[in-house]
Amino acid sequence: MADDFPPMTSIKRWLVTTNHKDVGILYLVTAMFFLLFGGILALLFRVQLWSSGYSILSDSGFNQSVSMHGLLMVFWFLSPIASGFANYLVPLQIGAKDLAFPRLNALSYWLYLFSGILIGISFFQGGTFAGGWTMYAPLNVPMYTPAIEATTGGNATILALTMFVVSITLGTVNFLTTIHRSRAEGMGLWNMPLFTWSWLLTVWMMLFAFAALLAALLLLATDRILLTQYFATDQGSSLLWAHIFWFFGHPEVYIVFFPALGIMFETFQTFTGRRLVGRKWVIIAMVLVAVQSFLVWMHHMFLTTINLEIKTLFMATTIGISLPFDLMVFALIYTMVKGRVRFTTPFLFSLGALVLFILGGITGVFLGAVVLDYEFRGTYWVVAHFHYVMVSGVTALVAGLYYWWPKISGKMYNETLGKIHFAVYFVGFNLLYFPMFLAWDTPRRVFHYQEGMEIWHQMATVGAFVFGFSFLIMFYTFGKSLVSGPDAPDNPWEFARTAEWAIPSPPPLENWPGRPSYRSGHLEFVDDAAEAAAATDGGTATGTDLARADHGHGHELDTHEHEEEHADHASIWPLGIGLGVFVLFVGLGGMTSSVAALIESLDPAYAEAAGLDGEFSYLYSGITLLGLAILTYVLFQFGLEEFNAPEMAIAERWPFENVGNTKLGVWIFLASDVVVFGAAIGAYVFMRIYAGWHTWGPVPDHTWAGLLNTYILLTSSFTVILALVMAERGNKKGLLATLGATLVLGLTFMGVKTWEWSDKFAQEDFWFSGIEYSLYYVTTGLHGLHVLLGLFLASFMIFRIVTIDAYLEDSRPVEFFGLYWHFVDIVWVILFPLFYLM
Repeated sequence: MADDFPPMTSIKRWLVTTNHKDVGILYLVTAMFFLLFGGILALLFRVQLWSSGYSILSDSGFNQSVSMHGLLMVFWFLSPIASGFANYLVPLQIGAKDLAFPRLNALSYWLYLFSGILIGISFFQGGTFAGGWTMYAPLNVPMYTPAIEATTGGNATILALTMFVVSITLGTVNFLTTIHRSRAEGMGLWNMPLFTWSWLLTVWMMLFAFAALLAALLLLATDRILLTQYFATDQGSSLLWAHIFWFFGHPEVYIVFFPALGIMFETFQTFTGRRLVGRKWVIIAMVLVAVQSFLVWMHHMFLTTINLEIKTLFMATTIGISLPFDLMVFALIYTMVKGRVRFTTPFLFSLGALVLFILGGITGVFLGAVVLDYEFRGTYWVVAHFHYVMVSGVTALVAGLYYWWPKISGKMYNETLGKIHFAVYFVGFNLLYFPMFLAWDTPRRVFHYQEGMEIWHQMATVGAFVFGFSFLIMFYTFGKSLVSGPDAPDNPWEFARTAEWAIPSPPPLENWPGRPSYRSGHLEFVDDAAEAAAATDGGTATGTDLARADHGHGHELDTHEHEEEHADHASIWPLGIGLGVFVLFVGLGGMTSSVAALIESLDPAYAEAAGLDGEFSYLYSGITLLGLAILTYVLFQFGLEEFNAPEMAIAERWPFENVGNTKLGVWIFLASDVVVFGAAIGAYVFMRIYAGWHTWGPVPDHTWAGLLNTYILLTSSFTVILALVMAERGNKKGLLATLGATLVLGLTFMGVKTWEWSDKFAQEDFWFSGIEYSLYYVTTGLHGLHVLLGLFLASFMIFRIVTIDAYLEDSRPVEFFGLYWHFVDIVWVILFPLFYLM
């Protein structure tokens, strides 16, 4: 209930909140902290580069600073600050009261925060990861950081990234479900505000791109912790990492830039006083870029052994993806030319972003040509181009901070201070990055450079401090606004037309005074209770009736239910889950030494040849077990908690009118999991082809074991279908029997798999014995983890049936579990022939 919700001045509010606006503020504030964190690291290595070989950092310290600066800025600042804007604004812009899954939204934030804390801790575990933000193989494996302490810090970084990607995945599922199923009546997809459009395409790209990164991180984590051999061999490991990483890495550029582009569209419309020129074509162009972003990854690999024909093809796709951006740039320019520009702080930053992006895009065209890429790759030309693109996005995001600051804070800022901030920012930015084009022949991540380059590096270092100072001006401007700024009106911008400007600043907890509707062609707030009363009395509420309100939405509005159903806004368990995962990952990060000791006991000769010298760690083993215990408890409580997040009674839901929120969320999650397994299976196929397909045969010795497990899982899919039938019939005994049979079959599958692994161990075919064994154990192990998760879910469901007769009146959770279980079974049907027959 809203009346019981703690006030914003209470610390408890920020620990338990699930409200989208609160979560958005948490994201924005936390992202700003990581901006400072990454910025301080950048200033450190810019001082190091004042002159060639100048040393305030050790060699390792320099590499750590450069690597962590990149990781923090790309992952912990750029994407999360965009998520902060989206959390706060997307539900407001589409007329929703919250995101579809508020507790998952809070969980995504806490996983993000704890992942950042974990990466901070890594600095104190013998040294953090130092292999560059792209984490190229084989520099990303422990043999290049042989000290166990340094390995622990590197592990923590990889696990922190893994936790961050899980956070992103939860967010994408949430936003996709919300935008597709919770738009206000009359708001079709074409009519959505452009910031929401840009975010919709961003999260679609995130769904698949980050799933590929998650697969890469899982494989790398097994290399670093379990000492498998994905990236520690010369059998194509560097190419494998490059393919998987850049399949994520190139869409990530657009994932970062699209929200900034959406902000530029919104601010250009508002401060030119006209609709964006070619709006429909701009949307189509963004869709094309989102699709094409997954077709250009190999232009990052022009220096590898890929044949020239493939390189030429990807050069063409690289040029092709620039064309839709040309359209968007010209749309912004023509909007400005045809409008009446008001040079406010938000518009200045948006205009600055456009100028910087044009420079970044033009210099990037050089890198898209194979011949020029041979010359520029690995130099400061790439550094300069990359920052002109990425930090132009930051510039637009700063524009968004100024643009929506009155709405979020309820206060106006000092316009003069804002313009001073822009002037210092723009000068500092160009003084920092433009000299890098002139010092282009400097190798990346090296602090020794040739004579004649010193002046450019010194200019860049001065620019770095000017640029950093500009953010202090920004913080002062916003701080002064909070303390003594005048109250903001509902809409301080004359031509702002999106829905968030139609309500008070800051917005109330429940967002809307009534139900938002666009059925008349413009925003209005409908009182459903008044409409129902008017219809009951034989009257007609102004401009509407219940039949019209229900048109096209597939169900009638139950007014009594609508009045009584309140959304919950508080839950402590998302914080608990984040803490549990954090503790678990802290423990896992320190397990390399224990695994090395285990390998010494299993195969002393291999351990000696590999230079392994480990010692069992009771400390990290205990932390791991503690994390598992915490996570098990809080997940159980999360499942038991009664939390109400009602679907909108009337909403635009095309193209998912007949699919509920949770079911759509499950389908979207499974789509991302397809990419995770696709990358893992693709790694197996790639490595086997690289080694020669017939170099090794089926790794398991007993084909019958795999065939038996295939029959077991297929049978379990049948029992899950029967469970759904029993739930729909309200048959408690039948539901318990069929779910119980599914549980027993799943346990039998795991039992056969355990025997199979034990048999391989008895033959001394361990996971570290060769690349073929690493591929077998990790891929089938990843599937086994999915089976275990399914078994935990089935056990929890059986507990709920026994204790409260759950799922007899609402069978949908059984259906959702079935979707997941069928997916796990399908994956095994693919794995069986790959590992047992070929």
